Amino acid sequence: MLGIVPAAGRGSRIQPLGFSKELLPVGSRMDGQTERPCAVSEYLVRRMVRNGVDRICFIIGSGKSDILEYYAAGYDNAAAIFVAQPSPVGLCDAIFRAAPIVAPEETVLIGLPDTIWFPEDGFCHLPDDRLSFLLFPVDRPELFDAVAVDRDGRVEQIQVKQRDAVTNWVWGAFKMPGRIFHRLAALWRERDGYDEYFGTLINAYLAAGGEAWGVKAGSAYVDVGTFNGYRTALRLLENNDAPKDGGMPILVTSSRSQTPFLPGEGA
Repeated sequence: MLGIVPAAGRGSRIQPLGFSKELLPVGSRMDGQTERPCAVSEYLVRRMVRNGVDRICFIIGSGKSDILEYYAAGYDNAAAIFVAQPSPVGLCDAIFRAAPIVAPEETVLIGLPDTIWFPEDGFCHLPDDRLSFLLFPVDRPELFDAVAVDRDGRVEQIQVKQRDAVTNWVWGAFKMPGRIFHRLAALWRERDGYDEYFGTLINAYLAAGGEAWGVKAGSAYVDVGTFNGYRTALRLLENNDAPKDGGMPILVTSSRSQTPFLPGEGA
């Protein structure tokens, strides 16, 4: 099982930093009996490993060698692989850089390394044998990749920053079999790399007869790509790490001037 972590973005919204934004310390973790700072990307990696990932592919760009050094020994029982993206030109380009190492029969998990979301077992709620999205509720879906699904959970359309979005559920992570990953990569190439955002590519995939599912299992989502998001993440982690069972679902975002970040936008 393979996890793909697109980590080639410049992190311009939270600069200046002396390191890659994916290594920003947020909260802490236990290393044996010792408490240590936790890099924001570890929250995604930990969730992947919890779902059974045994290889993690980090897509890194120029100036991101610190990510290689941080994860060179792997994470828990998962080995680390590093693939270069020459320039940060979009999420689709980053994700499909991993195509040469994706086996058709294996399961692929993908998420954003500057986010923290709950529940921790969110990937486990997604089926292994189909393209599926982990969905989170938002107050302003027009600022995100809103995912419209039918009553059976089948994705009908992904509305990318659409003002009149028909749903308030947006994607935060996704999973698929390797064979579907390669179909999407081929479609992206056929479209001459037109799609920067994953949502527009999925719409083309659906129009061509493909299928995808949305799972409304997400409860909290924080983009730690800005100072506002960083402070919000700290508060969320201090409040017992997640909403209590039976509580209202929440979504927390960061912003440029308080404008929530579009999942998959990359910065």
